[in-house]
Amino acid sequence: MRRPLTFLCVSTFFKGNDFLKACKEAGNTVYLLTAKKLEDKPWCRDYIDEFFFVEETDQGMYEMKHFIDGLAHVMRSQPIDRIVALDDFDVEKAALLREHFRIPGMGQTTARYFRDKLAMRTKAAEAGIKVPGFCGLFSDEVINEFIQQYPGPWMIKPRSEASATGIKKLHNDHDLWEAIHSLGEQRHEYLIEQFKPGHVYHVDSLTHNGRVIFSWNSQYLAPPFDVAHGGGIFRSVTVPYDSSEWHALETMAVDVLKAFGMKHSASHTEVIHCHDDGQYYFLETSSRVGGAHLSNMVEAASGLNLWTEWAKLETAVALGSAYKLPSIRREYSGIVISLARQQWPDMGAFNAPEITWRMNEEYHVGCIVGSKSRDRILQLMDEYADLIRNDYHASAPSPEKPMH
Repeated sequence: MRRPLTFLCVSTFFKGNDFLKACKEAGNTVYLLTAKKLEDKPWCRDYIDEFFFVEETDQGMYEMKHFIDGLAHVMRSQPIDRIVALDDFDVEKAALLREHFRIPGMGQTTARYFRDKLAMRTKAAEAGIKVPGFCGLFSDEVINEFIQQYPGPWMIKPRSEASATGIKKLHNDHDLWEAIHSLGEQRHEYLIEQFKPGHVYHVDSLTHNGRVIFSWNSQYLAPPFDVAHGGGIFRSVTVPYDSSEWHALETMAVDVLKAFGMKHSASHTEVIHCHDDGQYYFLETSSRVGGAHLSNMVEAASGLNLWTEWAKLETAVALGSAYKLPSIRREYSGIVISLARQQWPDMGAFNAPEITWRMNEEYHVGCIVGSKSRDRILQLMDEYADLIRNDYHASAPSPEKPMH
C-alpha cells in the first residue's frame, strides 16, 4: 500500500487553515512550517500532523540556512513530496527549499516573476503585455531618461513587498530624487513606475497543468494604495459577467500566467483600467490566494473556496490523478473592511440578510455580502461604508519602511 503523500506548508503569517484542512482530508500527511511567534494562533491543529517553528532575526528576517538545516533533519526519516507557500512572503522560501532538495514545483527563477515587481514587469513587457512605464533604480542616467519619457507623477515601489507597503507617490523631479536618495544603499531593491490613474481590479485564479481553469474578476471601489495611504475603507465587488471588463481581465490574467510559467497554483493578479487611454495595464501578480479575505468574497459569489480547491489541485498533481472543478455559481458579492476605533466592534448594525461573513478581529470591522443582484451589492457597499465612516472608522499611517 502506498504511503500518504507528505506536504510541507510554509506560512510565516497566520493564514491558510482551509488549505491545511483540505490537504489533510485528501489523505496527505500535513506539516506546517511557521513563525515561532504564531505558535498560539488558532491553527486547525487536528489537521496538522506536525509543526516546525522558526525564529525571526533581530531585523525581522528569517535565516534560510535554518530552514534548510531543519528540513534536512526531517527528511532523514520522512520524505517530503511537495512544498506549498501559503503567503506571498514565503514564495521565495519555498522555491529555495524545492531547489535545494530537488522537490517538484516552482523553482527560484519562476518564483521571482511572482514576487519581484521589477522581474514581473520586465517579463510581462517582453511578452507584449501592457504595463505602465517602469525602470529599476540602478542607474542615475537611466532614471533621468525615464523621467523625460514618462512625465510624473510616479510611484516608487519596493520590489519584494506585498500590497501597498512601502510605496510612495511623487509629483515632481525634486521630490522624486529626494525619495531615491533617501533609500541609500537599498535603492536597488526598488523600482520607479509611471502613475496610471484608473480603476484597479483583481483576478483570482486557479491554474492546472499550465491552463487557467478558474478565473474570477472583481473591482476595488478604491485603489489599495489610496486605502493604505489615505486611511480609506477597503471595498471590492464582482465585475459584471460577460462584460467587456470581464473578458479583458480574464484575457490579461491568462496571458500573464502563461508568460510567467505558472503550472499549478492559486494566483492573485491586479490590473488597472486607465482613465486616460481606456487601456488595461498589468500591475502585479502572485502565486497564492489573495489576502484581505478576498477568497471569502469570491466564495460568496461563486461557491468555490480557493484555499480548498488549491489543496485538492496540488494533491491531484502530486498523485498524477485527474482534478475537476466543482460546479460554479454566477452571483455577485462585495467586501467592506476598515480599521475600527473599538477593540471589538458591535456588529449588530450589520444585519442585512445578504451578509455571508462578518469580520471578527480586534480593531477591525467589516463584512461580505452576496446576492444575485449587483445593484443590491453596490447599494449595501455604500450603506455599510457610510455606517463604518460615521460610527467605527479609524486610520493608521501606512508603514514607511517595508516589512520583511
